Amino acid sequence: MLPSASRMRRGDEFAGAIKKGSRAGRPTLVAHFGMRSGDDAPPMVGFVVSRAVGDAVTRNRVKRRLRHLMRDRLERLPRGSLLVVRANPPAASARSERLAAELDAALDRLLRRLEPRGARTDGR
Repeated sequence: MLPSASRMRRGDEFAGAIKKGSRAGRPTLVAHFGMRSGDDAPPMVGFVVSRAVGDAVTRNRVKRRLRHLMRDRLERLPRGSLLVVRANPPAASARSERLAAELDAALDRLLRRLEPRGARTDGR
């Protein structure tokens, strides 16, 4: 799964990403992205799966699937970043391919906002 140094555990880390960061929503998930000021630590990722998603078994399954998908995308995040992935109720019945596509779309949108204006060379 995720390396221990990249797992978000404290409430203030979650709050920092959710309240002060930017957000990208998709039908199955919402990603909140923030940066720690002056910190060169590895990126940290946390997951929020509410009771609206389903019972405990379903919530844990969704969380495991998201953790697995995020493990392969961790190197895309800049150092010092905080990412919170919040699952929406449709995530419980979504196929892994759809979760992966929506996670990629949300990450692309959030990371694109970090780039300075005019820095893109691919025409987007």
